[in-house]
Amino acid sequence: MTALRTRLAYQPTELTFGTSGLRGLVTDMTDLECYINTVGFLHFLTQADGLEPGDAVFLAGDLRHSTPRILKAVHKAIVDCGFQTRYYGLIPTPAIAYYALQKKAPCIMVTGSHIPEDRNGIKFYKSGGEVLKEDEAAIKEAVTIARGELYSSETAAFTPDGFLTAPLPLPAEMPDAANAFAKRYTSVFDARTLAGKKVVFYQHSAVGRDLLVDILKSLGAEVVAMGRSDAFVPIDTENVTPDDQAYFKVIAKQHPDAFAIVSTDGDSDRPFVIDEHGIFRRGDVLGAVVADWLKADFAALPVSSSDAVDKHLTEKKVRWQHTKIGSPYVIVVMEEALRAGNKRVVGWEVNGGFLLGGDMQVGNGTLKALPTRDALLPIIGALVVAAKSQQKVSQIFDNLPQRFTQAGLINDFPAAISQKIIGAFNADTPIIREGLQKFFTKKYGFGAITGINIIDGVRIYFDSGDIAHMRPSGNAPQLRIYSVANSQERADEIVALAIAEPNGIFRTIQAALK
Repeated sequence: MTALRTRLAYQPTELTFGTSGLRGLVTDMTDLECYINTVGFLHFLTQADGLEPGDAVFLAGDLRHSTPRILKAVHKAIVDCGFQTRYYGLIPTPAIAYYALQKKAPCIMVTGSHIPEDRNGIKFYKSGGEVLKEDEAAIKEAVTIARGELYSSETAAFTPDGFLTAPLPLPAEMPDAANAFAKRYTSVFDARTLAGKKVVFYQHSAVGRDLLVDILKSLGAEVVAMGRSDAFVPIDTENVTPDDQAYFKVIAKQHPDAFAIVSTDGDSDRPFVIDEHGIFRRGDVLGAVVADWLKADFAALPVSSSDAVDKHLTEKKVRWQHTKIGSPYVIVVMEEALRAGNKRVVGWEVNGGFLLGGDMQVGNGTLKALPTRDALLPIIGALVVAAKSQQKVSQIFDNLPQRFTQAGLINDFPAAISQKIIGAFNADTPIIREGLQKFFTKKYGFGAITGINIIDGVRIYFDSGDIAHMRPSGNAPQLRIYSVANSQERADEIVALAIAEPNGIFRTIQAALK
């Protein structure tokens, strides 16, 4: 017998943490790599979370074609480590996270969220909620130990290509997590909540496409489901493309009596709220509407949010704090706010995922805390606000301070170059302002740079009121751009100028830094 490492016919690519969870190409996410990372996480849980032999680990996944195979690799790791797998099927990330939190159990969600089909991911939760950035070093260390032990094993049951020789079938699927998630809403809202409101649900390949439709129906909405897809659709609330926007307007024309059009991303933790005109309403302003509805006294939100949201929260006398981008950072600030004595603490991301810091009295009962991204709460919140105030969905957003935003990204942008860009402009000094001004020029309509924020990426403020924010993706070879401006046309233009191929602002900076 020889050690597994010498038997492998390929060079493994180790998975790394992105903004939230592990992500990688499906070709790199072999059974072996997923198994090793799960074993490392479970070892971490025994040290840091009190997990004991025989305890249950909850498991679920999304609708990607690679997910069932990865689920089996994760399940095998759970069993081999002496724990029980409780499998809850293909359900939204917030559904498995919520149920695990209620049962004080760790959980694992196999999902690549919104990224393309050729990629996937694994998201870990401790018994008390999301794995945070402060946990990652210890998990990585445990994974390194697990990797060394497995590579040196002469009996490891993997093929030279890194696949299990004898995968275990998944346990019988249990409906408890999906049912508990539905009850979270049906226990506080009754069947009259959205009575008489026609809601179009764009289903595509979202894992919550049936569950969320059923929940909205139980709240009285007339739901029209459309656009169901067997192929995975990598729709992203932070990269709503012109094709997406055109499709939303087509839906609005097809359903002129619709109250709203809604959808989610692949794992149903990021919401799409589209008004009756077919206009997508971005997650940062959606969060402000929902925070008002919940009567929040503190809000944590990423620095990439529109400054209109900051102004609105200030006018409403809601304390708020900007964070780095990613739910782990939002959660940390929410926890600090709760310890400081705030009672109704919320958080959200520009992608629209909404986090509830504690139990809150809402509707007819108590809405239980869920400090991880959820798409359904902000969807329901926006619909309820409009219905109760007898306004159109467009009006509840038009009532907010009017600034306009857009976001986009450029693909095939090497991570090393992205980091080099961020490193080159990582301070607010006259020299760095001068350097950035060479790319964000008057020719492109930019004024003088008045400030630079480096909480996360490089956020540039101009005397014209424009804002351009560059930030590398945490888990893909992409560079993102967020814009804020005094008109939608200008916000769209800033994004288009940045990501234009082959000679837009981003490619010009890339060439200059070579």
